[in-house]
Amino acid sequence: MEFEDFVEPEIAVTAAVAAAVFSPRARKVIRKGLVYGMAGALAAGDVVTSFARSIGRGVQQASGAAAQAMQEAGQQAKEEEEKEREPAKEAEATTSRRKGATKAERKSA
Repeated sequence: MEFEDFVEPEIAVTAAVAAAVFSPRARKVIRKGLVYGMAGALAAGDVVTSFARSIGRGVQQASGAAAQAMQEAGQQAKEEEEKEREPAKEAEATTSRRKGATKAERKSA
């Protein structure tokens, strides 16, 4: 075979694979590369999963806090509305007491 034959992609790939298969040193390097590559991929997957979970927890906490704030705001609005109605109720009570007192005075007189 001439050198020009090894320049063709099919033959170059076949020669590289044959050298890797038949060379113990090449197999050892390939094996280590695969092991370290797989370990790196698993570690990266763990980091991505952990990051996604922490984002999910943050979103849950934020939504819970927002819901609680909305409930508290609604509660405060109701309390303020009740406070505004109390003077009107007191005015009605005093008015009805006066009417009742005048009727009692009329009966006794």
